[in-house]
Amino acid sequence: QVQLQESGPGRVKPSQTLSLTCTVSGGSITTGYYDWSWIRQPPGKGREWMAAIAYSGADYYNPSLKSRTSISRDTSKNQFTLQLSSVTPEDTAVYYCARFRALRDARLSLGGSWGQGTQVTVSS
Repeated sequence: QVQLQESGPGRVKPSQTLSLTCTVSGGSITTGYYDWSWIRQPPGKGREWMAAIAYSGADYYNPSLKSRTSISRDTSKNQFTLQLSSVTPEDTAVYYCARFRALRDARLSLGGSWGQGTQVTVSS
């Protein structure tokens, strides 16, 4: 059974770059045909799909965040990473990594296997 675990700084200052890592166990991030996503949920709001990296290494981004977002992977460590630049307090959220069979499911947060989430607070 695949397990995902997020790790990150917990708190970042405005204008800084947030970097989050998802460590995967029980399955390889290069195994077809899964997409590996980052999804966030700000306080009092719904979930927002941010980006995904496919088993092939192809990457996909939410257009509203694309200019500030970068997703990458380290296959030797079975990890994938999200970077979000120029953060503001509006980026405060619980950030999740998750695995999906299809990108459309990721965008809707339907099904999938999820990490427990990590709280990130943006404040000075």
